[in-house]
Amino acid sequence: MPSQAELTEKFWDAVKSDRTMMVGLAGVAESLSQPMTAQLEDTRSEGPIYFFTAKDTDLVQDMGGAHRAVAYFTSKGHDLFAAVEGELIADNDPDMIDRLWNRFVAAWFEGGKDDPKLQLLRFEPDRAQIWQNDHSLFAGVKLLLGSDPKKAYKDKTADVRFS
Repeated sequence: MPSQAELTEKFWDAVKSDRTMMVGLAGVAESLSQPMTAQLEDTRSEGPIYFFTAKDTDLVQDMGGAHRAVAYFTSKGHDLFAAVEGELIADNDPDMIDRLWNRFVAAWFEGGKDDPKLQLLRFEPDRAQIWQNDHSLFAGVKLLLGSDPKKAYKDKTADVRFS
């Protein structure tokens, strides 16, 4: 049974490797969540999470300079799920853009790092709910043999507050 700290570590490891999150603005009904590629600095394990996007997207237009946001994450193997709340901030720090820039981001911006449409977003997470999914054959057999699924999943969730 993983501890909250272990689930939190698994979450950050999965975000670093899988990188796709659904990001939306809290309380803005017109702003649907959209898939975005998450980037983390190698030295930080609890965020912030960065996203490159364009200034003319609905998300950027609706958020203004900063807005409460929610990011949803599913690991590629569907063995970990998370809902993360925090502040989404427009932040075109040139040093951070340099550190995070890569050929995949460059493919979207013809003007490179100086493209006038380029917008770097910084997501400062403050809370997450993380769920570990044991969808193995063994877990299914245990359920068929009468194990209580509420007990089985009780220790596979974490409600985490980030500093």
